[in-house]
Amino acid sequence: MNPKKLKQLKKQVKKNATAPYIDQLLHFRDLFQNDQKVLVLINNVLEADRLLAAGLAPQQLPELQVPDDFQDELFQRINTTYAMDDPQGDAEWNQLSAALPKVDKLLRDFRDYIEDRYGMWAYISAPFLKDLADFVGQAPVLEVMAGNGYISKGLKRLHPSQTIITTDSKAWTKEAHNQTGKQPVTNIEGLDAVSAFNKYADQIKYVIMAWSPDKLTMDWDLLQAIRANANDVTLICIGEKYGATGSKQFWDQATYLDNPAVDQLNAHYRHFDLIHDAVYLIK
Repeated sequence: MNPKKLKQLKKQVKKNATAPYIDQLLHFRDLFQNDQKVLVLINNVLEADRLLAAGLAPQQLPELQVPDDFQDELFQRINTTYAMDDPQGDAEWNQLSAALPKVDKLLRDFRDYIEDRYGMWAYISAPFLKDLADFVGQAPVLEVMAGNGYISKGLKRLHPSQTIITTDSKAWTKEAHNQTGKQPVTNIEGLDAVSAFNKYADQIKYVIMAWSPDKLTMDWDLLQAIRANANDVTLICIGEKYGATGSKQFWDQATYLDNPAVDQLNAHYRHFDLIHDAVYLIK
């Protein structure tokens, strides 16, 4: 193949490549500037990304999907904006209605984006961190499977003098497709969950475990270690029960505490997509 032809093909491949996630959202934000319901959803995602990129905890998110009735509302808006025979109205309808499925998919893909870009699996918002900090008070805390350490960093910001021990086996740093463990936001000690608990059991009151890997039994191993230890330690677990996180053994064997504190912890920990993760207090 001659160099000129090769250059043309490379240029075409580059042109056809999918634009980066945030660039696509910025494009659709401009496209839907007159449609408040979609605009609010896009702006929530863009603001969350801005805060995460700045090293700050993001705000709580609404449910990230285009409302079922939005296409009807869009049709009504265009009909009231343009005369019946105005080709501009037809052009806008065709453009926006064709873009809607793409916008909806981008919104639903936000969790995948923050996993890949920031190594954040459980979406840790500033309001939730305040609830969590209020619950644990100044009691010493161990975070296991901490990833990049977003929970520990948030707690330290709210309670600078509190003992917060942050650990992770750092096994995820071997994965090429996301940033888990590669962009730590706080100091993280390289320990697996059970080793970390055994090392610090007599120094802590709470263990925080967010989004234990799906189908792996390290969460069950940790719970057994907590139960075998003489210290009174409560496990704060964030995950989707019998869903995207943790092992069946863990969810089957966990003893769930049901009290007002659990409700308060979940007041600002609400799902924004098809994954219904929540906060559990477990013994």
